[in-house]
Amino acid sequence: MTEPTARKLFVDVPLDAPLTRGDTKLDSLRLRRPGAGELRGLSLAKLLQMDVNEIIRLLPRITQPGLTEHEAGQLDAADIMEIGGELADFFLTTRRRDELRTM
Repeated sequence: MTEPTARKLFVDVPLDAPLTRGDTKLDSLRLRRPGAGELRGLSLAKLLQMDVNEIIRLLPRITQPGLTEHEAGQLDAADIMEIGGELADFFLTTRRRDELRTM
């Protein structure tokens, strides 16, 4: 039997189109696995469908450095898609992720 893959608590996402915050250029974001509290008021179905509005509402709750909703709304479309894919991975159980890797 194979050892289960460890659950990721954080993932770093490089940005194709960096954000500018004053004199600082943000060229990557660290996403933290959301807990139930961060998901309150959001639709899991919409998040899994990569609904841009739901992603923008979630990002300020789980990003390092912390983004505002306005900054999240300024992300490039390709970066939002990449972030959405990483978020979807957070919602898989370890068993399901391992099953998908063996397919």
